Amino acid sequence: MQAALQTAWLAQRGSLVLWVPVLLGLGMGLYFALRDEPEPWQLGVVALAGLGLLGLSLRLGDLLAPLAFGAALVAGGLALAGARAHQIAAPVLEFRYYGPIQGRIVAIDRAASDVPRITLDRVVLDDVAPDRTPARVRLSLQGDQRWLQAVPGTVVILTGHLSPPAGPSEPGDFDFRRTAWFARLGAVGYTANPVLTLQPAPDGAALWLSRLRSTLSGHVQARIAGDPGGYAAAVMTGDRSGLSIAATYAMRDSNLYHLVSISGMHMGMLVAVVFGMVRGGVALVPWVALRISSKKVAASVALPVAAFYLALAGRDVATERAFVMVAVMLVAILLDRQALTLRSVAMAAVIVLLLRPESLINAGFQMSFAAVVALVAVFQAINRLPRIRHWAGKLALQAGLVVLSSLVAGLATAPFAAAQFNRVAHYGLPANLLAVPAMGLLVMPGAVAMAILGPLGLDRPAVWIVDIGARWILWVSEGVAALDGAVSAVISPPGVVLPLFTCGALVVVLWQGRARWAGLALPLVALALWVTVPRPALLVAETGALSGVMTAQGRALTKPTGDGYAATNWLENDGEVVDQATAAGRADLGAGLRRWAFDLGGVAVLQVSGQTALALVQGCDGADILIANVATGARPCLVLDPVRLRQTGAVAGFIGPDGLRLVTVAESSGQRLWARQSPEPLADLRQPGPLLAEGGAVLPSP
Repeated sequence: MQAALQTAWLAQRGSLVLWVPVLLGLGMGLYFALRDEPEPWQLGVVALAGLGLLGLSLRLGDLLAPLAFGAALVAGGLALAGARAHQIAAPVLEFRYYGPIQGRIVAIDRAASDVPRITLDRVVLDDVAPDRTPARVRLSLQGDQRWLQAVPGTVVILTGHLSPPAGPSEPGDFDFRRTAWFARLGAVGYTANPVLTLQPAPDGAALWLSRLRSTLSGHVQARIAGDPGGYAAAVMTGDRSGLSIAATYAMRDSNLYHLVSISGMHMGMLVAVVFGMVRGGVALVPWVALRISSKKVAASVALPVAAFYLALAGRDVATERAFVMVAVMLVAILLDRQALTLRSVAMAAVIVLLLRPESLINAGFQMSFAAVVALVAVFQAINRLPRIRHWAGKLALQAGLVVLSSLVAGLATAPFAAAQFNRVAHYGLPANLLAVPAMGLLVMPGAVAMAILGPLGLDRPAVWIVDIGARWILWVSEGVAALDGAVSAVISPPGVVLPLFTCGALVVVLWQGRARWAGLALPLVALALWVTVPRPALLVAETGALSGVMTAQGRALTKPTGDGYAATNWLENDGEVVDQATAAGRADLGAGLRRWAFDLGGVAVLQVSGQTALALVQGCDGADILIANVATGARPCLVLDPVRLRQTGAVAGFIGPDGLRLVTVAESSGQRLWARQSPEPLADLRQPGPLLAEGGAVLPSP
């Protein structure tokens, strides 16, 4: 047995480097999974332990050294993620603010409500000390703002509403506070008042790339009208503010949104076009082509072009990740190495994780590397097959590879897309087969031609080519999204599902030998956990104005409008594709006089809306739980009003043998840098009454 284990372990020696980003990411994942924030000294101890293990690995034998080195990577990943979270720390607004706001525009995009949105830095708030003022704030611009020249670098002043980044809509859901923390975004809000220019964008190096992006985006949208122009601007500059919400949703439901977000495909296509143009140009001069490597010249030109594209697109996480992967490939060409292997993918993953550890929990990171790893593994296997010599067979093979690449990428990213977005696009494969060729043959080559010929005033044919390609892609997305059954929702999985699935898939791809197939057990376990996960019988929004009760028809909501973000997330997490109004009409919850009453496992729940309705409630009117969107004061039952919910966050209730168990966002989130709510269970915050059980308050059934 020992000899067999030794043989199996030694068989991994040539591929152990592929596990470096996996183990580094494992440590980073452990940091993000912690319930409570480690102190800086604790992170230091972990870092020192990692260094000790690294030194120990140099003294151990061939069998134990990789284990010590792997443990050092895990410890290093945890310490690096913690150090990054502390290094970018910035103030977060601790209260709701209404008043004057001054700041410099650094980013422009579009909100979910389809209105323009600006991000400001150098923020000044009235009567707020500088050390408590957020480094950045983001505001949706409502009303008529036509006079505003929203150019990066412009200092503006306005009167608006700001609030801290919102917590999860239910315990265990996506936590926007964490995303905002790593973006140094300390407050979000809106204004319906005019935004005035206090100081125009200055000339000089400061934000010149942002201004160039804004200028180029405006130029493209002026030449190509409507959503095609917005799409072209998004592809060329990273500015998605010109793309309507309707077009955005259509591309998501058709599984084509990856064509909007600048990622590996865009960077790869750009590099391919530039690489091909330069190499072809060198080949046209035989004297030069015989004396220098056209491939290396093309790589030398394509690399700075890709770097400029990265800078122009704003160094978004997805774009940065794509550039690293392309740069590794081009450098491999310059060094006479194989350009696209699992080793180059592993190197790119290490660089991205070292630069931004928070990328690990980003859906774009997960889906991008899942697709690339799967594609490289499959095509490496195909390359080991016997060569096809007949031209008809080669042609059929090329056509088959196009379909295969879309299929492999779609299957590899499907679990991550379903888990992160609760959506499965059923016609993604035909949509990509129809749209991606237009991206590679029309949009990207046309964009390069526009960049080259635009300054000469000769870009009209290029504009026409980009316009045709963009219109075709949008037409495909709208047509596919409109098909019956184009998209379905899936229930939100437990947090352990994606790590289990990822680890199992990596074992299958990276491990050498027959034992790799044991990795298939982990995705099966993940799938079993996913399909059996219970959904809460009761959900209460942080405002106290909306509740959702699980019924035989699905989740019934207490009102058809308001708290739309929470309502949409609840329904998506339930695996439903319905709107809030439909869910509100599902069940009779005793609505009348702005009050709703329902029974959950023998526990009486009463929700009221407004002071008038609350004034008609005597005590708790016999309810065990009173939910209100206004402060209730002391009551002889468990009260969930805005005062308490600001401490606990949203609340979920699960029916069990002992009654209704309540879990809060504060309990599930713990004490992290980005989450500072009270972690006390509800039973510690209420009047005398129900039993207390581990994990939340339990209201006993009668």
